[in-house]
Amino acid sequence: MSDPPGPPQERGMFVKESYLGAQAVRASTAPSAVRDRAIDTVFVAALEGELSMAYRLAGYLLADAADAQDAVQEASVRAWRGWAGLRERDRFHAWFSQILVNVCRTRLRQRSRRRTLDVDDFDLEGGDPFRAALARDVIGRSLSALSRELRMVVVLRYWGDLSLAEIADCLRIPIGTVKSRHHAALQALRRRIESAEGGTR
Repeated sequence: MSDPPGPPQERGMFVKESYLGAQAVRASTAPSAVRDRAIDTVFVAALEGELSMAYRLAGYLLADAADAQDAVQEASVRAWRGWAGLRERDRFHAWFSQILVNVCRTRLRQRSRRRTLDVDDFDLEGGDPFRAALARDVIGRSLSALSRELRMVVVLRYWGDLSLAEIADCLRIPIGTVKSRHHAALQALRRRIESAEGGTR
């Protein structure tokens, strides 16, 4: 399963937001000591490599560009605060993804009392690239129909590029549960895609 490239305005958004996100983190974490400035440089370099993926990940989990931007900004600040305690710097991707997912899960829980909109109800003229991407094709519509638990596993696996073991660590659930959800999600997606394709013949 691959992420469709999307319209030009969607692709351009990630470049712009990645730059703005890194600038915001630099401003919010500006240290005074020379040693801290060196650490800050390493952190920002690592973060900049993740931002494009992070916006996509948050966007497909939250289905809203503004919420995704806020989630990535919050995750970036949390990551900066925990940076000094990260011993395995080569695991930055999985570590930052876990922070981002925790932020997104909190936002989804806060949202749970609101009315859930079907993807067909989305205002595509509003210019939200994530909503447009979800509504654009059968995969996006099928993904939006999954439960939050199943969708999170699929998004982390195919848009976040995490292994099933990393997803288990990220969500703090057993690997067996991740495998079960992954299988159930793919089965559900396959059924909906086959049903949609059958209906268009």
